[in-house]
Amino acid sequence: MINTPSSTTRERLIGDRPVGPAHPAYVTAEIGLNHNGSIDTCLQLIDVALDAGADAVKFQKRTPEVCTPRDQWDVERDTPWGRMTYIEYRHRIEFGADEYQVIDDYCAEKGIQWFASPWDTESVEFLNGFDVPAHKIASACLTDDELLRAIRASGRTAILSTGMSTPAQIRHAVEVLGSRNVILVHATSTYPAANDELNLRMIGTLMAEYPNVPIGYSGHERGLQTTVAAAALGACFIERHITLDRTMWGSDQAASLEPGGLIRLVRDVRVIEEALGDGVKRVYEGEYAAMRKLRRVAGVVADAAQQVA
Repeated sequence: MINTPSSTTRERLIGDRPVGPAHPAYVTAEIGLNHNGSIDTCLQLIDVALDAGADAVKFQKRTPEVCTPRDQWDVERDTPWGRMTYIEYRHRIEFGADEYQVIDDYCAEKGIQWFASPWDTESVEFLNGFDVPAHKIASACLTDDELLRAIRASGRTAILSTGMSTPAQIRHAVEVLGSRNVILVHATSTYPAANDELNLRMIGTLMAEYPNVPIGYSGHERGLQTTVAAAALGACFIERHITLDRTMWGSDQAASLEPGGLIRLVRDVRVIEEALGDGVKRVYEGEYAAMRKLRRVAGVVADAAQQVA
């Protein structure tokens, strides 16, 4: 799904869904690897995202032999499926073509978008075969120019997380990707992230630095308040990991939202968006009765009434 880039406005497309300040925040429920290699768990997590009203679910896609250091392949570790080498474990939790076809069919049936974070160029090609609407670039991959060039060549919207990165590294990555088809996402790459390391004012900093690029937020903290605050600060793309149970196996589970948490997050983000308004001062019709009762200066009520009319 090749997207038409916008060069002069802070708006991009993820599929047919516009993302930018003039639109409701695009909420992505990151399943990542929290499915633990189970397609049944994965489909349950897609249902969680659907029930909460999320716009998309997101996964992570790796080629284990490319993304796992060679000296780690044969290191054994204990897993819920027994003791195995690390490369065996990486294959155990990685979905292949059959599982992604199930995901693609299920999301199409249910009417929710899906995409993934490819960690290598082979995974970009793999995901392109499913005509995904976007590619998410994990913070860990921000300095991988080869990967960035492959994503740019796909023509799809590139959603770039900026955790563990310097301003110069972010600028370079945007130059490699081309700013015309990028969404920048503020993130702190600790799992879970402490509140005093979230630095939500970076959302405004990125807005000022990249005036024609939509700015979002990917949260790895516990709780909901800070992600809602990111929406209030203008983040037009919101991402949080989701899980069925934070005690499940996996490094991302503890920083993930359980089903009830995702429901509350989407609800509260939508309330904030409605409450923010457009910044134009006006007298609302509901205020007119109070004006007539409480205003004491002659003429002001009449002027206001004319405005409301």
